[in-house]
Amino acid sequence: MNEIPTFLKEKIQKQYPSLQDTIFLGYQVDRYPSFRINRLKTTREEIESFLKEEKIEYQTVSFFPDAFILRNQKESYLEKKEWYQEGKIYVQSLSSMLPVLFLDPKEKESILDMTSAPGGKTTEIASLTQDRALLMACEKSKIRYEKLKYNLARQGVKRITALNQDARSLDDYFSFDKILLDAPCSGSGTFHVGENFSEELLEKLPKVQLELLLKAKKLLKKGGTILYSTCSILKEENEEIVKAVLKEGDLEIVPITLEGVPLLPTSLEGTITVLPNSQYEGFFMAKLRKKEEV
Repeated sequence: MNEIPTFLKEKIQKQYPSLQDTIFLGYQVDRYPSFRINRLKTTREEIESFLKEEKIEYQTVSFFPDAFILRNQKESYLEKKEWYQEGKIYVQSLSSMLPVLFLDPKEKESILDMTSAPGGKTTEIASLTQDRALLMACEKSKIRYEKLKYNLARQGVKRITALNQDARSLDDYFSFDKILLDAPCSGSGTFHVGENFSEELLEKLPKVQLELLLKAKKLLKKGGTILYSTCSILKEENEEIVKAVLKEGDLEIVPITLEGVPLLPTSLEGTITVLPNSQYEGFFMAKLRKKEEV
């Protein structure tokens, strides 16, 4: 694991003084690999039979029947299996599965994934809707866009418009029932930080996050839903961004709850921050509805 930068330690100590040691421990532990089934290509029963045949120890997840946690194998083991290579499963952290579950996508709804690559949440939407939603996915990075297209093809997603475009530049002509904004962030909930991670980067991110959320609000139909999420536990990327948008008066929080998952305290009622541990990455989620009348 990389050394935790001093500035990040200080932020966590200030924001979560009684839980800082628990958070730092959550950074250090090895996380059990997890995956979900792809309903477009398989069933839970088929995947369970594969796991049992190969004597793979696993556990299921109460909040999502499609999800599995491996207990005695690593992700590299899965990657060798035909059912992985054929797109019958998608390796994904449990925390990363949550935003789509709270978005609650349905068939025939128009849905935008604003920052889509590598495609974990996009393909989850397609799986849950049997590829019958009107789905658009944006990714501004060309390299990551190619990875997105690869995953969409392998997972068998066909009813989708994938754009190599910054979602902030989408024409306001578009209008969506639901929008997923898993915003670019510091990764402070996972501490998967690279060499470019710095205090300067962290200072720039909230501006991008706010611009994306304001754009999402413009593109959302009245009565529609935005699910805003990050893999950060820092309030300046999470609650403070949501509070800034709520000040405009045309969005309201839809309270979300989650049983059986370790949580951190939040400064905005109705939102959730997941505590990093051996099963979960740190993650923030807020569900917002656009008011019918303002």
